[in-house]
Amino acid sequence: MKVNNAEFVISAVGPDQYPEDALPEIALAGRSNVGKSSLINRMINRKNLARTSSTPGKTQHMNYYRINESMYFVDFPGYGYAKVSKTQRASWGKMVEKYMSERETLKMVLLVVDLRHPPTGNDKMMFDWLKHYDLPLCVVATKADKIPKTRWPKHIKVMKQELGVLPGDNFIAYSSEIGLGKDELWELIDRHTLPTEEEPPAEPDDQDSGDEPQHEDSSET
Repeated sequence: MKVNNAEFVISAVGPDQYPEDALPEIALAGRSNVGKSSLINRMINRKNLARTSSTPGKTQHMNYYRINESMYFVDFPGYGYAKVSKTQRASWGKMVEKYMSERETLKMVLLVVDLRHPPTGNDKMMFDWLKHYDLPLCVVATKADKIPKTRWPKHIKVMKQELGVLPGDNFIAYSSEIGLGKDELWELIDRHTLPTEEEPPAEPDDQDSGDEPQHEDSSET
């Protein structure tokens, strides 16, 4: 996708603040400081629309970014940061779960993980939750540029095995620094967000009396 326009819309804390224009939404979930903001910026060719931070846990709302007036990226609060209170983590968790289970415009969730390390317990819980509710899912393993290319297959194998990724599940190795996986991810997003062309309804046959055999229809199987 060629991104011509991208803008921050709102930091929402509940359904009453979600956009109501019914555009398709792609959600990003992942632990704090895993690189979700950098992923968004790379995907839309902007340096700082989604603000990165050296302070994990800074994103405390659901940040909406409108892309080309045709879809949204929705950045979830990062999970697993110890310095955030249990009460706050529970509040975020309920907000995210309600969104994922009820939001009709949600088309796919990107589970963002760090390719350098095995998945965390929270990564596994999120993956299992998404699979349980049968939500369209892609695991995006970021920071591939931080490890030698020769070690990518080993790290990918570990990530897939420990998460429980099955053949046919979407998995993309990604790097915000070098653009690895960007085109592949856009192709996947497009398949889930672009409207599909519906076949025109079949025109009724002209039947004057019902006695004449119909010779024109050769499409029977």
